[in-house]
Amino acid sequence: MDAERLLLIVEDDEAFARTLARSFERRGYRVLHADSLAQAEALLAGHTPDYAVVDLKLKGEATGLACVRALHAANPDMLIVVLTGYASIATAVEAVKLGACHYLAKPSNTDDIEAAFGLTEGNADVELTNRASSIKTLEWERIHEVLAETGFNISEAARRLGMHRRTLTRKLDKRRV
Repeated sequence: MDAERLLLIVEDDEAFARTLARSFERRGYRVLHADSLAQAEALLAGHTPDYAVVDLKLKGEATGLACVRALHAANPDMLIVVLTGYASIATAVEAVKLGACHYLAKPSNTDDIEAAFGLTEGNADVELTNRASSIKTLEWERIHEVLAETGFNISEAARRLGMHRRTLTRKLDKRRV
């Protein structure tokens, strides 16, 4: 198998990771799986993947953003796609700054991810919209910005946002991305 077809999946949802791995294996990739930053770093010690799919929200202390930073440091040419069910502009910008080539909201399939690997350069012809962001959208983006800053600690994010933890949890449950 070609070395350039080595893919690392960093995902803590075992079922989703297994499904994604099988799908990429059918497409000719050799797949490695890690469910945390520590496991990803251990795999990087013996392998040099050129592709990675990283979930933004991982169980434990490290977020997917920390994984993106570590993967990019290990191989600056690695094409990294971040997947998240908690999409926000703040985390998208940070992911790209840290080395991700693309950022996709879940649900995304293998076709979307593989297409994102091919989109390594920006598109200056993307149509701009004149629609202003709604208050709800701005609130949602601010909530996710603070969540990213706090490492997805709900209690600390609620404190920084000046709201009760249960209120923040209800807002997050209402609007799953």
